[in-house]
Amino acid sequence: TLFFHLATIIEAKRPPVLLLENVKNLRSHEKGRTWEVIRSTLEAMNYKVFAEVIDAAGWVPQHRERVFIVGFDKRVFGEEPPFRYPLPPTGKRPKLRDILDPNPPERYTLTDHIWKYLQKYAETHRLKGNGFGYGLANLDGVTRTLSARYYKDGSEILVPQEGKNPRRLTPREAQRLMGFPDHLSVVVSDTQAYRQFGNAVVPLVAEAVAKQISAVLSWQLARAKNGCVFKGRFGKAR
Repeated sequence: TLFFHLATIIEAKRPPVLLLENVKNLRSHEKGRTWEVIRSTLEAMNYKVFAEVIDAAGWVPQHRERVFIVGFDKRVFGEEPPFRYPLPPTGKRPKLRDILDPNPPERYTLTDHIWKYLQKYAETHRLKGNGFGYGLANLDGVTRTLSARYYKDGSEILVPQEGKNPRRLTPREAQRLMGFPDHLSVVVSDTQAYRQFGNAVVPLVAEAVAKQISAVLSWQLARAKNGCVFKGRFGKAR
């Protein structure tokens, strides 16, 4: 329902470009009805709407699918602005081991009690035909999605360790897994850090989408300079 508050702001302020982000299941929620309301509301306000699910695994070693919604005011950009979603960078894909600390503090290793509990919990659900359980990560691959509940037991992303129980990611590793640079200090408790990183948007993906939006802005400015005067928040062609 938060979207309707956003719609009120959009209608009042008329930004030339919109960028919204949400979980992948937004488009299938309530059998697609939720997404249909969002899309039709934006289109009724005269925005050309684009939507695509992007997996952050092309930028960071984490499988994290999110829907990015981009809208362009048709009064500014016309009916068909040339927007395209970004492709992942070419070349070497990021691996989990690339972001791990060589000597993490021992407190992040699971106790025997927690490790036995997670294994028993996973086995119970396996026998019932469910997929619930812990996720032992592949060091040469990508992890599951980091969630805001990671602080509870870290079960969705466990790092294997030779000769001892697996461990949770440290807050610094969670920061790197999301693509935040090391020069940004973690100034909150571990619990709050895990919550904040689990709720965050991968900045490298947001940047890639923003660059594609910027390309459309440049296209429109060039179009205006060539004599295609447009009306909107950008004012007259310069």
